[in-house]
Amino acid sequence: MRIVVALGGNALLERGEPADSEIQEAHVLAAAAALAPVAREHELVLTHGNGPQVGLLALESERDPALSRPYPFDVLGAQTQGMIGYWLVQALQNATGRPAVALLTRTLVRADDPALSRPTKFVGPVYDRAAADRLAAERGWQVRPDGSGWRRVVASPEPVGLVELPSVRTLMEAGAIVVCAGGGGVPVAAGPDGLHGIEAVVDKDRTAALVARSIDADALLLLTDVDAVQDGFGTPQARAIREASCTQLRSRSFPAGSMGPKVDAACRFVEGGGKFAAIGRLTAATELAAGTAGTVVRG
Repeated sequence: MRIVVALGGNALLERGEPADSEIQEAHVLAAAAALAPVAREHELVLTHGNGPQVGLLALESERDPALSRPYPFDVLGAQTQGMIGYWLVQALQNATGRPAVALLTRTLVRADDPALSRPTKFVGPVYDRAAADRLAAERGWQVRPDGSGWRRVVASPEPVGLVELPSVRTLMEAGAIVVCAGGGGVPVAAGPDGLHGIEAVVDKDRTAALVARSIDADALLLLTDVDAVQDGFGTPQARAIREASCTQLRSRSFPAGSMGPKVDAACRFVEGGGKFAAIGRLTAATELAAGTAGTVVRG
């Protein structure tokens, strides 16, 4: 099969961990080990999150006295694609013996997207309420609750196209594992003089669904740190949803900052003609590819 995998940010940095290179690389090695059996049997295109990393770079940029103004988020997103892409291709090539390529990818968005004025995308570390409020006041951030903590939110426009799609196809057809559209891709929009960067971070799950539809993938795997989507999450009545249609899932409500985008991406892919999508734990990647674990979404 041709499979697109969306690797959640937890695969690189768990909540509360310091963002040290060694810690993230250790997580990447574990992710590569889990994905290696899938990559040996199928065509594999991989996307990844960058929320903690792009937020960290934004903090460093804001604090740098040598800069007259911080780097914009499109530039920071490109930086994270290079860093995380390097870790992933090296680990995947070592684990599988197959060539692996990380492709700097630009994602087309609309310059007039209303989402640009309504920040929703979590970036950076988790704070308590008092620290989040203080930073918001000092730096002009917008913050929102994320689980038991608070995080910065930035604009997250809808992905409508991939500039590097022909290159993704060429590399894939040459037999390479392709890592692309990391962090949702670098957001760019068309203007009078061509493409220009947009100050935003695109949701990686939505971009993964777009990638999967664009390359005619058979399956989309959304890998995270839970076994399956839960109905009634956080309540005593919570139960795992093992198989569902898009109609069934869209009739329910899921947390906007975590499972909601994954459910939406799975449905977008299936509604666009994909065979199935699966949401579940990274360590069950082989079973998810077989449709025997996690939450399997079919039309």
